[in-house]
Amino acid sequence: MFTLNRRSALLGLGAAAVLSLSGCAALNSVSADAQSFGSWPAGRQPGTFAFERLPSQQRNEANQAALEDAARNALLKAGFTEASDPKQSDIVVSLGARITRTSAAPWDDPLWWRGNGSYWGWRYGPAWRPYYSRWGYAYPGDSMMERRYDREVAMLLRDRKSNEPLYEARASNDGLTEGGQELFGALFEASMMDFPQTRPEPHSVTVQLPPRTLK
Repeated sequence: MFTLNRRSALLGLGAAAVLSLSGCAALNSVSADAQSFGSWPAGRQPGTFAFERLPSQQRNEANQAALEDAARNALLKAGFTEASDPKQSDIVVSLGARITRTSAAPWDDPLWWRGNGSYWGWRYGPAWRPYYSRWGYAYPGDSMMERRYDREVAMLLRDRKSNEPLYEARASNDGLTEGGQELFGALFEASMMDFPQTRPEPHSVTVQLPPRTLK
């Protein structure tokens, strides 16, 4: 059975909703931590693939289709072709994705504490710059509260005939937004960057995005 670690889960309705969002127009590359596991048979060509939908994923076809659209290009770049008849594919692909939101105030970290009723840190904006504030001016939800999103994707490739898992790939990164389908597509591509080789240790991968024409 396909299982992900505690920071990953098969795509649910909440996570799937973000795939309908557009990515940042200024984004031209995505960096991620990738891992890959398994033992792809030596000499075996990628072959054809088809996506598998678990019962829970079949309840919302639009969301699952968006996730599959995000992952499709990563498989094509790895040398696979999509089967015209899913029941005749060489490989069955299971997908997972997760977004976790965390909020942290600077006073949660003792390194920010100055010992005189104030704190300091770095403010996000066009340029990173230091700020300094008294405790009395910090409120939940203001600019001193840092909200970040952990994003992670995973895919499992199984041999259709034997049902043997052959290759598992994961990638994750974080940022100040939930991201969008373009970003998730880059994460899937990062996860498959080493195929058919495996690298279980987390390692950094950068995916270049195609130029976009702004309207």
